[in-house]
Amino acid sequence: MIADCPVCAGQSRTFGGVSESDGALANPKGDDEHTMKTRLYVGLDVHKETVTIAVAEAGARGEVREVCTTTNDLQVLERHLRRIAAAAGIEPGQLSVVYEAGPCGFVIWRRLRQLGIPCAVVAPSLIPSRSGDRVKTDRRDAIKLARLHRAGELAAIHVPDADDEAMRDLCRARADAVRDGRRARQQLGAFLLRNGYRYGGKSRWTAAHMRYLRELEVGHPAQKVILEEYLVAVDAAAARVDRAEAQMRSLLGGWARRPLVEALMAFRGFGLVSAMVLVGEIGDFSRFRHPRALMAYLGLTPTEYSSGPSRSQGRITKTGNGHARWMLVECARHYWTPPKVSKELSARQEGQPDAVRQISWSAQNRLHARARHLAGRLLNRNKITVALARELCAFIWDALRGVAPAPTVPCDQNPAGLPATAEAYDGRYRGRPRATLPTT
Repeated sequence: MIADCPVCAGQSRTFGGVSESDGALANPKGDDEHTMKTRLYVGLDVHKETVTIAVAEAGARGEVREVCTTTNDLQVLERHLRRIAAAAGIEPGQLSVVYEAGPCGFVIWRRLRQLGIPCAVVAPSLIPSRSGDRVKTDRRDAIKLARLHRAGELAAIHVPDADDEAMRDLCRARADAVRDGRRARQQLGAFLLRNGYRYGGKSRWTAAHMRYLRELEVGHPAQKVILEEYLVAVDAAAARVDRAEAQMRSLLGGWARRPLVEALMAFRGFGLVSAMVLVGEIGDFSRFRHPRALMAYLGLTPTEYSSGPSRSQGRITKTGNGHARWMLVECARHYWTPPKVSKELSARQEGQPDAVRQISWSAQNRLHARARHLAGRLLNRNKITVALARELCAFIWDALRGVAPAPTVPCDQNPAGLPATAEAYDGRYRGRPRATLPTT
Protein backbone atom coordinates (compact mmCIF):
# COMPACT_ATOMS: atom_id res chain seq x y z
CA MET A 1 0.00 0.00 0.00
CA ILE A 2 1.49 3.30 -1.02
CA ALA A 3 1.18 6.08 1.51
CA ASP A 4 0.58 9.22 -0.54
CA CYS A 5 0.99 12.66 0.94
CA PRO A 6 -0.84 15.86 -0.14
CA VAL A 7 1.99 16.71 -2.52
CA CYS A 8 1.82 13.32 -4.26
CA ALA A 9 -1.99 13.53 -4.29
CA GLY A 10 -1.77 16.64 -6.42
CA GLN A 11 -2.77 19.31 -3.89
CA SER A 12 -1.10 22.62 -4.59
CA ARG A 13 1.43 24.20 -2.30
CA THR A 14 3.45 27.39 -2.48
CA PHE A 15 7.20 26.84 -2.54
CA GLY A 16 9.92 29.32 -1.78
CA GLY A 17 10.94 31.53 -4.66
CA VAL A 18 14.65 31.51 -3.88
CA SER A 19 16.50 29.51 -6.51
CA GLU A 20 19.35 27.34 -5.36
CA SER A 21 21.77 25.18 -7.19
CA ASP A 22 21.58 21.73 -8.52
CA GLY A 23 25.35 21.86 -8.18
CA ALA A 24 25.28 21.54 -4.42
CA LEU A 25 27.40 18.44 -4.71
CA ALA A 26 29.79 19.99 -7.20
CA ASN A 27 29.79 23.41 -5.57
CA PRO A 28 29.65 23.20 -1.77
CA LYS A 29 29.84 26.98 -1.35
CA GLY A 30 26.57 27.48 -3.20
CA ASP A 31 27.76 30.28 -5.50
CA ASP A 32 25.00 32.17 -7.31
CA GLU A 33 26.25 31.15 -10.75
CA HIS A 34 25.39 27.54 -9.90
CA THR A 35 22.03 28.24 -8.22
CA MET A 36 19.67 29.04 -11.05
CA LYS A 37 17.80 25.79 -11.73
CA THR A 38 17.08 23.64 -8.71
CA ARG A 39 13.86 24.43 -6.85
CA LEU A 40 13.45 21.29 -4.76
CA TYR A 41 15.96 18.94 -3.21
CA VAL A 42 14.82 15.34 -2.89
CA GLY A 43 16.33 12.76 -0.53
CA LEU A 44 15.66 9.07 -1.09
CA ASP A 45 16.22 6.42 1.56
CA VAL A 46 16.39 3.35 -0.66
CA HIS A 47 15.85 -0.19 0.58
CA LYS A 48 15.16 -3.50 -1.10
CA GLU A 49 11.38 -3.20 -0.84
CA THR A 50 10.68 0.45 -0.01
CA VAL A 51 11.84 3.98 -0.80
CA THR A 52 11.20 6.86 1.59
CA ILE A 53 11.02 10.27 -0.11
CA ALA A 54 11.68 13.64 1.55
CA VAL A 55 11.95 17.11 0.03
CA ALA A 56 13.67 20.33 1.06
CA GLU A 57 12.47 23.60 -0.38
CA ALA A 58 15.04 25.97 -1.80
CA GLY A 59 16.35 28.66 0.50
CA ALA A 60 18.04 28.62 3.86
CA ARG A 61 14.67 28.63 5.67
CA GLY A 62 12.83 26.37 3.26
CA GLU A 63 10.67 23.64 4.71
CA VAL A 64 12.10 20.12 4.97
CA ARG A 65 9.56 17.32 5.27
CA GLU A 66 8.82 13.72 4.47
CA VAL A 67 6.71 13.08 1.39
CA CYS A 68 5.83 9.39 1.50
CA THR A 69 7.09 5.85 1.68
CA THR A 70 6.56 3.88 -1.50
CA THR A 71 7.61 0.61 -3.04
CA ASN A 72 11.02 0.23 -4.64
CA ASP A 73 9.60 0.27 -8.14
CA LEU A 74 10.94 2.57 -10.84
CA GLN A 75 7.50 3.23 -12.33
CA VAL A 76 6.08 4.25 -8.96
CA LEU A 77 9.14 6.33 -8.05
CA GLU A 78 9.04 8.14 -11.38
CA ARG A 79 5.34 8.88 -10.91
CA HIS A 80 5.95 10.31 -7.42
CA LEU A 81 8.73 12.58 -8.62
CA ARG A 82 6.56 13.91 -11.44
CA ARG A 83 3.74 14.60 -8.98
CA ILE A 84 6.11 16.41 -6.62
CA ALA A 85 7.34 18.61 -9.47
CA ALA A 86 3.82 19.27 -10.74
CA ALA A 87 2.57 20.24 -7.27
CA ALA A 88 5.44 22.70 -6.96
CA GLY A 89 4.77 24.14 -10.41
CA ILE A 90 8.22 23.23 -11.74
CA GLU A 91 9.67 20.90 -14.31
CA PRO A 92 11.06 17.50 -13.22
CA GLY A 93 14.49 18.73 -14.31
CA GLN A 94 14.37 21.31 -11.52
CA LEU A 95 14.45 18.56 -8.93
CA SER A 96 17.79 17.45 -7.52
CA VAL A 97 17.72 13.92 -6.15
CA VAL A 98 20.23 12.21 -3.87
CA TYR A 99 20.43 8.78 -2.26
CA GLU A 100 23.03 6.65 -0.52
CA ALA A 101 25.15 4.05 -2.26
CA GLY A 102 24.14 0.56 -1.21
CA PRO A 103 23.22 -2.94 -2.34
CA CYS A 104 20.50 -1.66 -4.69
CA GLY A 105 23.14 -0.39 -7.12
CA PHE A 106 22.82 2.48 -9.58
CA VAL A 107 19.62 1.58 -11.44
CA ILE A 108 17.74 4.57 -10.00
CA TRP A 109 20.63 6.91 -10.86
CA ARG A 110 20.71 5.74 -14.47
CA ARG A 111 16.95 5.99 -14.90
CA LEU A 112 16.74 9.52 -13.46
CA ARG A 113 19.68 10.61 -15.57
CA GLN A 114 17.87 9.29 -18.64
CA LEU A 115 14.80 11.33 -17.66
CA GLY A 116 16.89 14.50 -17.30
CA ILE A 117 16.47 14.68 -13.52
CA PRO A 118 19.74 15.56 -11.73
CA CYS A 119 20.71 12.79 -9.35
CA ALA A 120 23.74 12.02 -7.20
CA VAL A 121 24.81 8.97 -5.22
CA VAL A 122 26.71 9.64 -1.99
CA ALA A 123 28.89 7.43 0.17
CA PRO A 124 27.26 6.65 3.56
CA SER A 125 30.62 6.99 5.33
CA LEU A 126 30.98 10.60 4.11
CA ILE A 127 27.57 11.82 5.33
CA PRO A 128 28.00 14.24 8.27
CA SER A 129 26.54 12.91 11.50
CA ARG A 130 26.10 14.46 14.93
CA SER A 131 27.29 12.49 17.93
CA GLY A 132 24.03 13.15 19.76
CA ASP A 133 21.82 11.42 17.17
CA ARG A 134 20.55 8.23 18.74
CA VAL A 135 17.37 7.69 16.72
CA LYS A 136 17.62 6.34 13.18
CA THR A 137 14.57 5.77 10.99
CA ASP A 138 13.92 5.78 7.26
CA ARG A 139 12.02 9.05 7.59
CA ARG A 140 14.86 10.75 9.45
CA ASP A 141 17.44 9.45 6.96
CA ALA A 142 15.50 10.78 3.97
CA ILE A 143 14.98 14.18 5.59
CA LYS A 144 18.64 14.34 6.54
CA LEU A 145 19.73 13.60 2.98
CA ALA A 146 17.45 16.30 1.55
CA ARG A 147 18.61 18.90 4.07
CA LEU A 148 22.32 18.17 3.65
CA HIS A 149 21.92 18.07 -0.12
CA ARG A 150 20.43 21.56 -0.06
CA ALA A 151 23.27 22.77 2.16
CA GLY A 152 25.91 21.32 -0.18
CA GLU A 153 27.40 19.10 2.53
CA LEU A 154 27.36 15.85 0.53
CA ALA A 155 30.10 14.49 -1.70
CA ALA A 156 28.98 12.49 -4.72
CA ILE A 157 30.76 9.29 -5.64
CA HIS A 158 31.81 8.21 -9.12
CA VAL A 159 29.17 6.07 -10.81
CA PRO A 160 30.70 3.63 -13.31
CA ASP A 161 29.38 3.15 -16.80
CA ALA A 162 27.05 0.22 -17.32
CA ASP A 163 29.67 -1.65 -19.38
CA ASP A 164 32.41 -0.99 -16.82
CA GLU A 165 30.17 -2.20 -14.00
CA ALA A 166 29.34 -5.39 -15.92
CA MET A 167 33.03 -6.18 -16.50
CA ARG A 168 33.79 -5.37 -12.87
CA ASP A 169 31.11 -7.82 -11.74
CA LEU A 170 32.62 -10.50 -13.99
CA CYS A 171 36.04 -9.95 -12.42
CA ARG A 172 34.55 -10.10 -8.95
CA ALA A 173 32.71 -13.31 -9.85
CA ARG A 174 36.07 -14.85 -10.71
CA ALA A 175 37.44 -13.70 -7.35
CA ASP A 176 34.45 -15.30 -5.63
CA ALA A 177 35.17 -18.59 -7.43
CA VAL A 178 38.81 -18.44 -6.34
CA ARG A 179 37.71 -17.81 -2.76
CA ASP A 180 35.26 -20.73 -2.85
CA GLY A 181 37.97 -23.01 -4.22
CA ARG A 182 40.39 -22.00 -1.49
CA ARG A 183 37.75 -22.64 1.17
CA ALA A 184 36.95 -26.07 -0.30
CA ARG A 185 40.64 -27.04 -0.33
CA GLN A 186 41.04 -25.92 3.28
CA GLN A 187 38.03 -27.97 4.35
CA LEU A 188 39.33 -31.03 2.52
CA GLY A 189 42.79 -30.61 4.03
CA ALA A 190 41.35 -30.29 7.54
CA PHE A 191 39.24 -33.42 7.01
CA LEU A 192 42.29 -35.43 5.95
CA LEU A 193 44.44 -34.07 8.78
CA ARG A 194 42.07 -34.96 11.60
CA ASN A 195 41.72 -38.49 10.18
CA GLY A 196 45.48 -39.06 9.94
CA TYR A 197 45.96 -38.91 6.15
CA ARG A 198 49.07 -37.00 5.04
CA TYR A 199 50.37 -36.54 1.53
CA GLY A 200 54.07 -37.35 1.13
CA GLY A 201 54.65 -35.47 -2.13
CA LYS A 202 56.39 -32.14 -2.62
CA SER A 203 53.49 -29.92 -3.65
CA ARG A 204 49.81 -30.10 -2.92
CA TRP A 205 46.90 -29.55 -5.33
CA THR A 206 48.97 -30.59 -8.30
CA ALA A 207 47.89 -33.32 -10.73
CA ALA A 208 49.81 -35.90 -8.69
CA HIS A 209 48.16 -34.72 -5.46
CA MET A 210 44.67 -34.84 -6.96
CA ARG A 211 45.35 -38.34 -8.29
CA TYR A 212 46.42 -39.39 -4.79
CA LEU A 213 43.20 -37.99 -3.31
CA ARG A 214 41.00 -39.76 -5.84
CA GLU A 215 42.74 -43.09 -5.21
CA LEU A 216 42.75 -42.69 -1.42
CA GLU A 217 41.12 -45.53 0.51
CA VAL A 218 39.35 -44.45 3.70
CA GLY A 219 38.11 -46.67 6.48
CA HIS A 220 34.39 -45.85 6.64
CA PRO A 221 31.76 -45.38 3.91
CA ALA A 222 30.70 -42.07 5.46
CA GLN A 223 34.26 -40.78 5.16
CA LYS A 224 34.31 -41.84 1.51
CA VAL A 225 31.17 -39.80 0.89
CA ILE A 226 32.72 -36.75 2.57
CA LEU A 227 35.93 -37.11 0.57
CA GLU A 228 34.07 -37.32 -2.73
CA GLU A 229 31.90 -34.31 -1.89
CA TYR A 230 34.95 -32.20 -1.08
CA LEU A 231 36.65 -33.31 -4.30
CA VAL A 232 33.56 -32.36 -6.30
CA ALA A 233 33.55 -28.92 -4.65
CA VAL A 234 37.25 -28.39 -5.46
CA ASP A 235 36.75 -29.41 -9.09
CA ALA A 236 33.62 -27.26 -9.44
CA ALA A 237 35.38 -24.15 -8.12
CA ALA A 238 38.33 -24.71 -10.45
CA ALA A 239 35.95 -25.07 -13.40
CA ARG A 240 34.20 -21.83 -12.39
CA VAL A 241 37.52 -19.99 -12.39
CA ASP A 242 38.41 -21.35 -15.83
CA ARG A 243 35.04 -20.36 -17.28
CA ALA A 244 35.23 -16.87 -15.81
CA GLU A 245 38.72 -16.29 -17.21
CA ALA A 246 37.63 -17.57 -20.62
CA GLN A 247 34.73 -15.12 -20.63
CA MET A 248 37.03 -12.28 -19.56
CA ARG A 249 39.29 -12.97 -22.53
CA SER A 250 36.43 -13.17 -24.99
CA LEU A 251 34.65 -10.01 -23.76
CA LEU A 252 37.80 -7.90 -23.58
CA GLY A 253 37.72 -7.24 -27.32
CA GLY A 254 34.40 -5.40 -27.10
CA TRP A 255 35.22 -3.41 -23.98
CA ALA A 256 35.99 0.28 -24.39
CA ARG A 257 38.68 0.03 -21.66
CA ARG A 258 40.71 -2.51 -23.62
CA PRO A 259 43.52 0.02 -24.45
CA LEU A 260 43.94 0.70 -20.71
CA VAL A 261 44.13 -3.02 -19.96
CA GLU A 262 46.77 -3.59 -22.64
CA ALA A 263 48.79 -0.59 -21.45
CA LEU A 264 48.67 -1.85 -17.86
CA MET A 265 49.85 -5.28 -18.97
CA ALA A 266 53.08 -3.56 -20.06
CA PHE A 267 53.96 -3.27 -16.36
CA ARG A 268 55.74 -6.04 -14.55
CA GLY A 269 53.45 -8.29 -12.53
CA PHE A 270 50.26 -7.51 -14.46
CA GLY A 271 48.73 -10.26 -16.55
CA LEU A 272 45.38 -10.21 -18.28
CA VAL A 273 43.34 -11.03 -15.17
CA SER A 274 45.06 -8.60 -12.81
CA ALA A 275 44.96 -5.78 -15.38
CA MET A 276 41.25 -6.30 -16.05
CA VAL A 277 40.50 -6.37 -12.33
CA LEU A 278 42.31 -3.09 -11.67
CA VAL A 279 40.89 -1.27 -14.71
CA GLY A 280 37.41 -2.60 -14.01
CA GLU A 281 37.52 -1.32 -10.43
CA ILE A 282 38.99 2.11 -11.20
CA GLY A 283 37.68 2.83 -14.70
CA ASP A 284 38.86 6.22 -15.90
CA PHE A 285 42.25 7.04 -14.40
CA SER A 286 42.13 10.62 -15.67
CA ARG A 287 39.39 11.47 -13.14
CA PHE A 288 42.12 11.63 -10.50
CA ARG A 289 43.92 14.96 -10.72
CA HIS A 290 46.96 13.74 -8.83
CA PRO A 291 48.36 10.27 -8.00
CA ARG A 292 47.84 11.01 -4.29
CA ALA A 293 44.09 11.06 -4.99
CA LEU A 294 44.36 7.57 -6.50
CA MET A 295 46.36 6.38 -3.49
CA ALA A 296 43.71 7.74 -1.14
CA TYR A 297 40.94 6.15 -3.23
CA LEU A 298 42.64 2.77 -2.82
CA GLY A 299 43.18 3.26 0.92
CA LEU A 300 46.98 3.06 0.67
CA THR A 301 47.75 6.34 2.44
CA PRO A 302 48.76 6.18 6.13
CA THR A 303 46.49 7.38 8.88
CA GLU A 304 47.69 10.48 10.70
CA TYR A 305 47.04 12.16 14.02
CA SER A 306 48.98 15.39 14.27
CA SER A 307 48.53 18.22 16.70
CA GLY A 308 50.85 21.16 17.21
CA PRO A 309 54.49 20.23 16.70
CA SER A 310 53.84 16.48 17.02
CA ARG A 311 53.10 14.30 14.01
CA SER A 312 52.03 10.69 14.25
CA GLN A 313 51.32 8.37 11.31
CA GLY A 314 49.93 4.86 11.55
CA ARG A 315 48.78 2.02 9.36
CA ILE A 316 47.10 2.57 6.01
CA THR A 317 43.50 3.76 6.00
CA LYS A 318 42.12 0.78 4.01
CA THR A 319 39.26 2.95 2.80
CA GLY A 320 37.87 3.04 -0.71
CA ASN A 321 38.11 0.16 -3.15
CA GLY A 322 39.35 -3.00 -1.43
CA HIS A 323 39.38 -5.18 -4.56
CA ALA A 324 41.72 -2.84 -6.43
CA ARG A 325 43.94 -2.43 -3.35
CA TRP A 326 44.25 -6.19 -2.95
CA MET A 327 45.21 -6.70 -6.59
CA LEU A 328 47.72 -3.83 -6.56
CA VAL A 329 49.46 -5.17 -3.45
CA GLU A 330 49.69 -8.64 -4.98
CA CYS A 331 51.24 -7.26 -8.16
CA ALA A 332 53.68 -5.10 -6.19
CA ARG A 333 55.36 -8.26 -4.83
CA HIS A 334 57.00 -8.78 -8.22
CA TYR A 335 59.14 -5.67 -7.73
CA TRP A 336 61.23 -7.30 -5.01
CA THR A 337 63.27 -9.05 -7.71
CA PRO A 338 65.90 -7.17 -9.76
CA PRO A 339 64.67 -5.21 -12.81
CA LYS A 340 64.30 -7.34 -15.90
CA VAL A 341 62.26 -7.37 -19.10
CA SER A 342 61.40 -11.03 -19.42
CA LYS A 343 60.23 -12.78 -22.55
CA GLU A 344 56.60 -12.66 -21.41
CA LEU A 345 56.78 -8.98 -20.47
CA SER A 346 58.41 -8.12 -23.78
CA ALA A 347 55.56 -9.84 -25.62
CA ARG A 348 52.98 -7.88 -23.62
CA GLN A 349 54.76 -4.60 -24.38
CA GLU A 350 54.59 -5.07 -28.14
CA GLY A 351 52.59 -2.30 -29.77
CA GLN A 352 52.63 -0.07 -26.70
CA PRO A 353 53.91 3.54 -26.91
CA ASP A 354 57.49 4.25 -25.95
CA ALA A 355 56.28 6.42 -23.09
CA VAL A 356 54.42 3.49 -21.48
CA ARG A 357 57.43 1.17 -21.81
CA GLN A 358 59.72 3.84 -20.36
CA ILE A 359 57.44 4.38 -17.38
CA SER A 360 57.27 0.61 -16.84
CA TRP A 361 61.07 0.36 -16.80
CA SER A 362 61.39 3.35 -14.48
CA ALA A 363 58.91 1.71 -12.11
CA GLN A 364 61.02 -1.44 -11.95
CA ASN A 365 64.21 0.42 -11.11
CA ARG A 366 62.62 2.80 -8.63
CA LEU A 367 60.55 0.22 -6.74
CA HIS A 368 63.31 -2.40 -6.53
CA ALA A 369 65.72 0.21 -5.14
CA ARG A 370 63.02 1.31 -2.71
CA ALA A 371 62.46 -2.27 -1.56
CA ARG A 372 66.17 -2.81 -0.89
CA HIS A 373 66.42 0.47 1.00
CA LEU A 374 63.45 -0.31 3.25
CA ALA A 375 64.62 -3.88 3.78
CA GLY A 376 67.97 -2.48 4.96
CA ARG A 377 66.05 -0.66 7.69
CA LEU A 378 64.69 -4.05 8.85
CA LEU A 379 61.06 -3.14 8.18
CA ASN A 380 58.38 -5.78 7.97
CA ARG A 381 58.17 -7.33 4.50
CA ASN A 382 54.43 -6.78 4.21
CA LYS A 383 54.80 -3.11 5.09
CA ILE A 384 57.44 -2.75 2.39
CA THR A 385 55.15 -4.38 -0.16
CA VAL A 386 52.34 -1.98 0.70
CA ALA A 387 54.76 0.94 0.34
CA LEU A 388 55.73 -0.38 -3.09
CA ALA A 389 52.06 -0.64 -4.06
CA ARG A 390 51.51 2.96 -3.01
CA GLU A 391 54.35 4.20 -5.23
CA LEU A 392 53.27 1.89 -8.04
CA CYS A 393 49.99 3.84 -8.11
CA ALA A 394 51.85 6.93 -9.28
CA PHE A 395 53.55 5.12 -12.16
CA ILE A 396 50.30 3.50 -13.29
CA TRP A 397 48.44 6.81 -13.08
CA ASP A 398 51.13 8.54 -15.14
CA ALA A 399 51.03 5.86 -17.84
CA LEU A 400 47.28 5.34 -18.11
CA ARG A 401 45.86 8.83 -17.69
CA GLY A 402 46.72 9.64 -21.31
CA VAL A 403 45.42 6.37 -22.76
CA ALA A 404 42.09 7.00 -24.46
CA PRO A 405 39.38 4.32 -24.37
CA ALA A 406 38.30 2.67 -27.57
CA PRO A 407 35.61 4.58 -29.50
CA THR A 408 32.05 3.44 -29.00
CA VAL A 409 28.91 3.94 -31.03
CA PRO A 410 27.64 7.46 -30.17
CA CYS A 411 24.09 7.72 -28.93
CA ASP A 412 23.06 11.03 -27.41
CA GLN A 413 19.63 9.86 -26.33
CA ASN A 414 20.73 6.69 -24.62
CA PRO A 415 24.51 6.53 -24.06
CA ALA A 416 24.42 3.48 -21.79
CA GLY A 417 22.02 1.38 -23.83
CA LEU A 418 19.34 1.64 -21.17
CA PRO A 419 15.68 0.64 -21.57
CA ALA A 420 13.56 3.48 -22.85
CA THR A 421 10.79 3.29 -20.24
CA ALA A 422 10.36 2.40 -16.60
CA GLU A 423 8.24 -0.56 -17.68
CA ALA A 424 11.16 -1.88 -19.70
CA TYR A 425 13.40 -1.35 -16.69
CA ASP A 426 11.11 -3.48 -14.57
CA GLY A 427 11.05 -6.12 -17.28
CA ARG A 428 14.84 -6.33 -17.14
CA TYR A 429 15.60 -5.84 -13.46
CA ARG A 430 12.51 -7.08 -11.65
CA GLY A 431 11.67 -10.09 -13.79
CA ARG A 432 8.39 -8.69 -15.07
CA PRO A 433 7.40 -9.74 -18.59
CA ARG A 434 7.01 -6.96 -21.12
CA ALA A 435 3.58 -6.31 -22.52
CA THR A 436 3.06 -7.64 -26.04
CA LEU A 437 0.67 -6.42 -28.69
CA PRO A 438 -2.24 -8.72 -29.51
CA THR A 439 -1.85 -10.69 -32.68
CA THR A 440 -4.53 -10.74 -35.33
